[in-house]
Amino acid sequence: MTSRPYVIDQMISAKSIAARIEALAREIEAEFSDTDKLVVVGLLRGSFIFIADLVRELDLPVEVDFLEASSYGNSMTSSREVRILKDLRGEIGGRDVLVVEDIIDTGHTMKRVVAFLSAREPGRLRTICLLDKPARREVDYTADWTGFEIPDRFVVGYGIDYAQRNRNLPFIGSVRFTGEADDTGQP
Repeated sequence: MTSRPYVIDQMISAKSIAARIEALAREIEAEFSDTDKLVVVGLLRGSFIFIADLVRELDLPVEVDFLEASSYGNSMTSSREVRILKDLRGEIGGRDVLVVEDIIDTGHTMKRVVAFLSAREPGRLRTICLLDKPARREVDYTADWTGFEIPDRFVVGYGIDYAQRNRNLPFIGSVRFTGEADDTGQP
């Protein structure tokens, strides 16, 4: 973790996030309207708030499970080496699965996770991310649903951390180290 002081500039309000999740839930319900149970797989740790809010909006029978993958550690940049740290507890073979990710930037994590889960032959496997940073994409990957497309900035809040801090912010904010200019050019 850095000792450099930083500020957080709000990018996406809690109200905007809630409205977008409600709209996404309606689209997911339409896709899975015929399911007997949707297995919602959250990628730990950053997705835990997003998944909680999303499943509360879904009018479907759901089961929640978690997978932990890492390519960041305490760094602000991806190592591009994706490791599965915690596997699912339940079986997904033949079942409908929705993978929930907080943010897709390089695409390495989601591509690895989808391949890992696809090998278990789920009935349908779809993906959703709260934030998409296409400017950072290194591999060809696009989620089935996206909450917000954002510019190439390091973000925190709403479950997303910087060195295990700021997950509890109710909004998405951009990290700016003290002395760096914001979008207006002001430090």
